[in-house]
Amino acid sequence: MPESVHNPDQYMYDFCHIVTHSRKRIGILIGAGAPVSIKVGTGDGRTSLIPDIKGLTQTVKDGLVGNNLKAFNAISEDAGCENIELILSKVRAFEEVIGSTVIHGLDSVGYGELSKVICKIIREVVGKSLPENENPYSHLVAWINGIQREHAVEVFTTNYDLLFEEAMERARTPYFDGFSGSKSAFFDPSTISSNDLPPRWIRLWKLHGSINWSRSPNGDVIRGEGVEDGSMVYPSHIKYAQTQAAPFSSLFERLKNFLLTPDSLLITAGFSFADAHITAKIDECLSENPSSAVIAMQFNQLSDEFYAVDVGQRRPNLSVYCLDGAVINGVKAKWKTGDLLGKNWSVIRQEYWSDGKFRLGDFVTLAHFLAKSGSGKVADPLIDNTTVEDGSK
Repeated sequence: MPESVHNPDQYMYDFCHIVTHSRKRIGILIGAGAPVSIKVGTGDGRTSLIPDIKGLTQTVKDGLVGNNLKAFNAISEDAGCENIELILSKVRAFEEVIGSTVIHGLDSVGYGELSKVICKIIREVVGKSLPENENPYSHLVAWINGIQREHAVEVFTTNYDLLFEEAMERARTPYFDGFSGSKSAFFDPSTISSNDLPPRWIRLWKLHGSINWSRSPNGDVIRGEGVEDGSMVYPSHIKYAQTQAAPFSSLFERLKNFLLTPDSLLITAGFSFADAHITAKIDECLSENPSSAVIAMQFNQLSDEFYAVDVGQRRPNLSVYCLDGAVINGVKAKWKTGDLLGKNWSVIRQEYWSDGKFRLGDFVTLAHFLAKSGSGKVADPLIDNTTVEDGSK
């Protein structure tokens, strides 16, 4: 039996049609890899705009001294990993339960102060602004604005930063994130389940919270400029119990409802599928609703994307596109290009394929591809030279 292969041109033909189609219900899940892909600085000093979890953890560690650093290192060692979300979760747990007992050099009050210091450093690191020139977030907004849609595009993100908000505001694009008000905008869960706003309003759902969320004195979640006293509302390491509390319960329910909607498509970018809770939710919904689909654009090779590949091999409606191959309809195989689909297809191919590798796992490349699709620069050559199934040219 010949070895299975996947032809990237075949699947990108379908993808081009989907992302330029006004009737498809489309969502995007943006993970931590998205801001990492944006490079700033010059020459050898170029770095990611915002680091990944490992880099963020190291930055927090570098900003601690004395007993704070001692406790941080001890918790990190106990956890067996350098993950700031997990470490912060344990810091807050100690703050809540140990009282005057001293653990790793700190009592409950000490852990409360450590939590504030950690949050302050996180806010400083992820509170960066987008580059003034072209950037993938602006490209993504341009794509969304470029097509008159029947359904609003829904953006789900695990990131705490405000990059997407900044890109939409630069483009004067209206959006809704579940909050109402101005000075101290309040979270309104009842509005999340409705679709009363016009389709041109982007829906932005921040599954892990945001640096500009905080708790009001009565415990409600509010959105404003944020605070630096450690009360910013983003879960330390998302757990089932945390997702049952407002606002996370409503946001996760929105993700579930989107995936259970017939003929919906969720595109993931910069998301490794290592987040067990979100991955389980996607897995569960794809099993329940075979008419929904997920296309996961992964940055690495198949062998390195084991979390996404594992789900893709179980769920035929989750396609995993990696650098060297893909999992499509549950079949894991390498990429192999075929004949050009039309006389101008080479122009389209170079947008996602170079040096024998599939490049849309890079958020910068994906956003640029989508922006050109929305403008017609990718889709028009395809439609002009290829007969599609519905008979249009």
